[in-house]
Amino acid sequence: MTTPRLALEPLRTEHAPEAFPVFDDARLHTWTGGEPSSLEELRVRYTRQAAGRSPDGSQGWLNWMLRRSEDGLLVGTVQATLYRTEDGGLEASLAWVIGVEHQGKGYAREGAVAVAGWLRAREVSALAAYIHPEHAASAGVARALGLTASDALVDGETRWSTSGR
Repeated sequence: MTTPRLALEPLRTEHAPEAFPVFDDARLHTWTGGEPSSLEELRVRYTRQAAGRSPDGSQGWLNWMLRRSEDGLLVGTVQATLYRTEDGGLEASLAWVIGVEHQGKGYAREGAVAVAGWLRAREVSALAAYIHPEHAASAGVARALGLTASDALVDGETRWSTSGR
């Protein structure tokens, strides 16, 4: 998948060494909590995520690395967690992370819009994202995806969705 400025590559374990310096920054956890992963932790996580589904099979996991087309530099990720809704539809919960040095350039929006379009073309019936109430940049990405904030808070994050719930 490509956009005017990005190539979106399916996540592979082999991305870990290149991704580690991009995501090894405590500032990325301001809104989500936690701390940066070690290279080995990142490698283990990427191996698990690259499997494409949760161990119990209840969720599909799609992850893309965002690479600038102009120079091939890795700048971030977009992920979609797929699950069946109560009415039998397929919903994708989207998330994005852009390295601190690459933020403010529209990469999250561009990558997330591309993934959302790809998912919609594959009959995903609803999109959602969970965003810290004070994270204005991610709220802007959610609005660009056509998501609306709800009153629902999950682990301190506002649920944004196309379904209105």
